[in-house]
Amino acid sequence: MKKIRLAIFASGTGSNALNIIQYFKTSDVVEIGFVLSNKQDAKIVNAAREQGVEVVVVSNQEVEAAGKLVDLCRENAIDYIILAGFLRKIPEQLIGLYPDRIINIHPSLLPKYGGKGMYGANVHKAVLENKEKVSGITIHFVNTEFDKGEIIAQFQCVVDEGETLESLQHKIHLLEHANFPNVIKNTIVS
Repeated sequence: MKKIRLAIFASGTGSNALNIIQYFKTSDVVEIGFVLSNKQDAKIVNAAREQGVEVVVVSNQEVEAAGKLVDLCRENAIDYIILAGFLRKIPEQLIGLYPDRIINIHPSLLPKYGGKGMYGANVHKAVLENKEKVSGITIHFVNTEFDKGEIIAQFQCVVDEGETLESLQHKIHLLEHANFPNVIKNTIVS
């Protein structure tokens, strides 16, 4: 049986990407085709290589132009693209080739705190400034609008009184690591 092949796109430390790599490392059904980053010095670049995963680094211009991404995905027979902290807008050409097959994780309960510029600490600061009682993560399909694709799953946590940026980030990372790989599996493996 042919394995389902994933491409993971990441721009930073890649803790979610590494978690996904570990989760599927011994899978009989899913394999990682490659990790793509738009930053040569991103921690995920060396970390993924240390896990034995092929890594491709592209420029922001290559992301926007889309051609190289399309070619890489076709050449590697990629079935699904997973965005794990990839801080670039996905080109419409790639979205058109992978309808409902590009999955993103967002560190808020969408539709709240989504859209351009809302990522990482920016989201958590807004949650704290607005004195929200809960926050969480949203795993969703990608469409042509930032953070507006169909929601696959959401998981929440309480925002405690006296919550700090660091403590909220920690809670969100725990939710991401506990849930993202399993949601991917349940979404792509029928």
